[in-house]
Order: sequence, then C-alpha cells, then structure tokens
Amino acid sequence: MKLLAISDHYIPESLMRAGLDVLQQRGVEIEVRPWEHPTLEELQEANLQIELNGPNVIEMPQSMFDGLDQFDIIVVQFAPVGRKMIEAATRLRWIGVLRGGIENIDKPVADARNVSILNTPGRNARAVAECTVGLILAEIRNLARSHAELRRGNWTRDYPNGMNIPELNGKTVGLVGFGAIARLVAHFLTAFGSKIIAFDPFAQGNTGNVEMVDLPMLLRDSDVVSIHARYSKETHHLLGKEQLALMKPSAILVNTARSGLVDEKALIECLHNRQIMGAALDVFDEEPIPPDHPFLMLDNVTITPHVAGSSIDAFINSPKLWAERAIAEGLVKSEPQS
Repeated sequence: MKLLAISDHYIPESLMRAGLDVLQQRGVEIEVRPWEHPTLEELQEANLQIELNGPNVIEMPQSMFDGLDQFDIIVVQFAPVGRKMIEAATRLRWIGVLRGGIENIDKPVADARNVSILNTPGRNARAVAECTVGLILAEIRNLARSHAELRRGNWTRDYPNGMNIPELNGKTVGLVGFGAIARLVAHFLTAFGSKIIAFDPFAQGNTGNVEMVDLPMLLRDSDVVSIHARYSKETHHLLGKEQLALMKPSAILVNTARSGLVDEKALIECLHNRQIMGAALDVFDEEPIPPDHPFLMLDNVTITPHVAGSSIDAFINSPKLWAERAIAEGLVKSEPQS
C-alpha cells in the first residue's frame, strides 16, 4: 500500500513523516511532497479561497500528479484534492484530512469514485479554545492595551470599559456553535463560574449544563458572545447589523472562527458607536489587515493575526492522530510488521 502525504508550512515534511511513521511500521510505503508557498500569509490566502470557493479553485503543481496512479491513500492538511487529482489517482481508496473540516476535498467526485474521506475532528480544538479564553480575558481586563501603554511609557488605567470591568464569575457567556471547540470553551469557563448558553441547530449529544437557546436570546442575554460556528454560504454574516444590535451595551464579541460569520463593516460601526463594549478578533476579511484598517483605529478591540489554532502541539499531533484513526478504522493492519 502506498500513501502520498502533502506537507505545507504548518506541517512540514519532518512532522508529517514522524506522525505517519506508525503506518510505515505496518508496511505502508510513504512519500511526502511539499505544497510550497513563499509565506504563511499566501498559504492562508489559498486556504481561504478554497474554503469560500471549493477545492477546484486552486490548481496544484504538476509535481503533485507524477505517478499519482500508484497511490492508495492521499493525506493532506490544507492542500486541495479536487476533481483532477482524484481522477488521476486511479488506485485511490482513501483521502486523509488533517483538520476537522473537509472543505478542501471534492467530496462529490470522491463519492462517485468510491473514495472514502477520513478527517481529524477536533485536532486543534484545544488550541483555539485556550486562545479564545485568553482573548476574552485580554479584552475585558485590558491586558493587551495595558501592555502597549506601558511599552510607550504610560501608566494608564483609563480605558473605554474603565467603569465596567467585569469578572467572568456569574456572567453569561453565549457560544454561537457548539462543536468540539465550543465545548472546551464551555468547560474552561465553567471553572470561572460563568453561566454558559449556546446556539447550534445541529448540536448532537449531551450538552451537560449548557442551556441551548435561539440566537436572538443568546445575543440579548450574553455578557460575552463567542463565535464557533462553521463557515458556509448559509452562515455568511450570521451576525449582521440587526443581530449586533441585540447585544448588551456592556457585552463583548469574540471571534476565533471565521471572519465571514460576522459582517465586518457592521461590527466596525457598532464598535465605533459604542453599541457594545468591545471585541476580540483573530480573523479578518482581509489578511493580513492593511495598516489603515479601521480596527487599528479603535480603542475597544483586541486583535491577533489569525493564530488561535496555531499551537505547535496541534500541528505536531495531527498526522499522528490521523494515523491512529486510520488504524482504528481498519485502513491498515493493527499490528506492526515484525
């Protein structure tokens, strides 16, 4: 059995080989080919284009197609596996995806050719959840702003929320989306003493102490609104001007998911007019954001450069998690070769 793994900036060849080594021990012949980009920003832009327009929007280099008809499995993280690649891989039986979604795979073509897809749900859930909690604290307690002022030589204690700095204990946190990341956020914030409510029409299983509500109720009742929904055409601008107007004037909005879930222009206007207390954002419509972006002019927003899911543990563990799942699913032998 032959496996082609396509590495990238975040999971380079060395990490890919180390994580998939458990499969090589079971007789799988592994080849790694890099999907190269000059910068991380260009990789992120390609990934965004794929998420918005599907796996066939990006043309893969010819080097990816050399001998493709000899592989039984293709494993990728961000690299697209579109119609052309699937049809060229005539022996292909499995596509592995080192992430929770499968937006970079042409699923209808895979299904038509009886090619199964195996992803790694929740692989960076903990990284994003931890960063989400950090952003909540940074915004309501002015951590980043205080740091910046001290670096400028200013001992500043006067901020837009200066008369209304809350503790998370006893506050209501509303989670828009209740998948793996949101469940971890709920777990963490329960330890702070927060009340957790969530909106997710597709949530399954036991929600524990989390109360499921509709979106308008969540926005009206929450002191912190944190977004964890999956982005799609149906969820584009899930929070627009009308929805933002429902939030408390003392509330903050946190987005570590996808920028397109929020109408960015409406949010900027909302923050500028002090309709809500503040926001903490890791994702933007344009990345990197330009030096004249309105967010950089606001004093009630904390921003980070799309780093929520970028922990070394998430990337290191992804190939290994997938390999373990592949063994559990019976793709390869359960015991190493002697």
